[in-house]
Amino acid sequence: MTTEVDTKHPIQIMDGLYQLRVPIPNNPLGWVLPYLIEGRDGWTLVDSGWNVPEAFDALEQQLNDAGVGFAKLKTLLVTHVHPDHYGLAGQVKERSGATIIIHQRERDLIRTRYKNPTQLLAQMGDWLIMHGVPKDSMDDLKTSAMPVRAFVDPVEPDEVVWGGEHINIGRFDFEVWWTPGHSPGHICFLERAKKFILTGDHVLPTITPNISLHVQQQGNPLGDYIASLKRLEDLEVDTVLPAHEYIFKDLRGRLQSIEQHHVERLIEMVECVGDGARTAFDVAGRVKWVTGTLATFTPWMQRAALGETLSHLDYLVLEDRLVKFMENGTQYYKKPGND
Repeated sequence: MTTEVDTKHPIQIMDGLYQLRVPIPNNPLGWVLPYLIEGRDGWTLVDSGWNVPEAFDALEQQLNDAGVGFAKLKTLLVTHVHPDHYGLAGQVKERSGATIIIHQRERDLIRTRYKNPTQLLAQMGDWLIMHGVPKDSMDDLKTSAMPVRAFVDPVEPDEVVWGGEHINIGRFDFEVWWTPGHSPGHICFLERAKKFILTGDHVLPTITPNISLHVQQQGNPLGDYIASLKRLEDLEVDTVLPAHEYIFKDLRGRLQSIEQHHVERLIEMVECVGDGARTAFDVAGRVKWVTGTLATFTPWMQRAALGETLSHLDYLVLEDRLVKFMENGTQYYKKPGND
């Protein structure tokens, strides 16, 4: 197997399995890595790319280079509906007629996120204010995701999965693993006999995906994510095929390092709350982010940082390491016994 990523041509991972590279313009990730799988009566694509001409052209060129084109595509599997994975789904459907398969919880997001976000925007504004975003910044943060809609050609799935299903594609038998956290319906695809797994954004070789609590991802997303990581630890896997960066080998070691990262981040969050009561936005402004400070971030990145902070703060509340309370419509966090 190869760990190199070609810029223009599909890379053969093994017989019947290819890795593609589709650019994400003006994004530090650089590209998304779809996978092309040979079936007995057609081919399957896992993820697609952003809905921009550069991405579409790269996808089309690599499909043609593999001798597949859109004509031989039978199925599009979507790990989750973020734009770099789902954005070209509508165009793939239009040109190939492929059956689109998505997790049930991701299907639920398509209409409210990409087709008719009016109610989502109203909820988002109230939610931002509740978590301490200044009113003069609220509108920018509230609408910060709207430009991303231009990078998505939304289409309803033909089928949904829940996790636990088997998808047979040619010589491969993929098990669907529901791995929520980065997105409510994120899924991975395990090929147990051949000892490899397609992990989407769930497990990446050096970076960690954003785990956010927000109006469309309530509950305990960080707890869901950590539990999803732990479920993979005992898998006998030789090779990990992620959706970004590069192929790598040591799944168990990477899982443990991601878990340790969040242990350290949780400790930092408690320290950032300090001895007083703080809103999530206050805490996000005190966290040491790898890419800069909250004040230097774009509104989109500020909102992502807020969501990441909230997922950790609420996890700490569930562990009784913090408490939260409402005061005059604003939610605060503090250490237990800090009155």
